[in-house]
Amino acid sequence: MAYEIGKLNHETLLGPVAVAEDALARLDERVARSEVGSGFAERADFFDSVSSMWVAGELVHLEDLVLHDAQMDIRAPSHELVVAHRLVRARRRIVRNDPGWAVSRSGLMALAGIAQEPADEPEEFDRGGEGADVERDDNDILTPELAEIDEVLSKTSWLVDGVAPGAQKTREPEVGIAELLIRDPDWDETDRVAGWLELVKTVEELPATLAAAVLWDAWEHLEPLQRQHWLGQVLVSDFLRSRGKVRSHLLAYSVGLREIPRERRRARDRTSRLMAYLDAMNAAAAAGIRDIDRLSLAKRQLERRVSGKRSTSSLPTAIDVLLSRPIVSAHMVAKAARITPRGALNLIRELNVREITGRGRYRAWGIL
Repeated sequence: MAYEIGKLNHETLLGPVAVAEDALARLDERVARSEVGSGFAERADFFDSVSSMWVAGELVHLEDLVLHDAQMDIRAPSHELVVAHRLVRARRRIVRNDPGWAVSRSGLMALAGIAQEPADEPEEFDRGGEGADVERDDNDILTPELAEIDEVLSKTSWLVDGVAPGAQKTREPEVGIAELLIRDPDWDETDRVAGWLELVKTVEELPATLAAAVLWDAWEHLEPLQRQHWLGQVLVSDFLRSRGKVRSHLLAYSVGLREIPRERRRARDRTSRLMAYLDAMNAAAAAGIRDIDRLSLAKRQLERRVSGKRSTSSLPTAIDVLLSRPIVSAHMVAKAARITPRGALNLIRELNVREITGRGRYRAWGIL
């Protein structure tokens, strides 16, 4: 399965390309020079994750995602929430690596959780250091419980193998029942991923924004990963970072895609789709600039309340937490400032931050 670029309608695409290029350049410069640039980049991870799930047809509450990331869930996390948090972690991992790492084969496989082919004979080496001579105790207290688990697994293995108990197993099934429930055996991920990675090299001659739009259209068309389709947005953002278009942070591309009507994103004409994707970059940049302006104003207002305080005050730490997360709880502020939750509530009350949830318990505050 291949994606043919063919002949692009440059006359129609020239205008949206120029607008997107200019918008991303202005956003990159604002984030690089802004005093709240680092906080904006951290907040973008959450906004992009929620928007990505929205584009995919799933609803994840921003409050639940932030609390889940802080390991302070107030309820059992749903499957959609877990996927959204994986997206947040993937964005952070991409930022920690060099630009272009995500659009390489090794980076894409690492983000998708697909193990590389191991060597034929793994090399054995001596693990020296403290604790190297400690012998393992065979009489472990969990041995009976583990033996019972092994017995249950051996009795129920026929459910996975597809062979009834007592029946003679003539041949090993190619794909087990459990595997069929989560994966399509005819879905050749290796070939699709290879085709998309080859396209990354092909579009190097195109302008950065147009190349990113083509890559996103190809990702939607090829669907290389049948269970990690949400990776496409962050891969496109890292491609823009590798081309030097957005160097200061990882673009929240899904925030812009959310502003584009579905009819445009799913149009039959490829030129119309590419124009929609370019407009999404412009929308993401415009949303980012508005967020930068809002955070800068909020930072100046909050810093006025810190003036005249003692040098050991925890108010600056509370301000940093508020600027780096869309919403915060008292426990999050207490953990960052190393104070009690009661003290965190006093700090929040002194900063006069807006309460978001409207609840009496499990309250949260933020700058939205």
